[in-house]
Amino acid sequence: MSDERESGRSGQERPSTAADRRGRHVAPVPAAGGGASKGRPTPVRDGRPAKGSLPNRIMRFLREVVAELRKVIWPTRREMVTYTIVVLIFVSFMVALVALMDFVFGQGVLFLFGT
Repeated sequence: MSDERESGRSGQERPSTAADRRGRHVAPVPAAGGGASKGRPTPVRDGRPAKGSLPNRIMRFLREVVAELRKVIWPTRREMVTYTIVVLIFVSFMVALVALMDFVFGQGVLFLFGT
């Protein structure tokens, strides 16, 4: 069906590159050795301000830290107690599991090699 739509476009060929589809054309590449801009870094165009002094940068950093901390959704006391209990139960389970595995492997080593 897409072939039918393309053939009904009064004989126009489909653009082969994304730049052609947007109506742009790629500029020709200059010959080797030509072009005055070769060897120069591209200038910064992202609108960043020039670096300020060290105290100004530290103050800006601290202001941004405070701004980010204001965005944090802090847990309530009840949520914190719940999270703490869950973590303690999980850690206790993992300690018991590792202790059990240590005991089993220790018994296995004693069985294989004896004392």
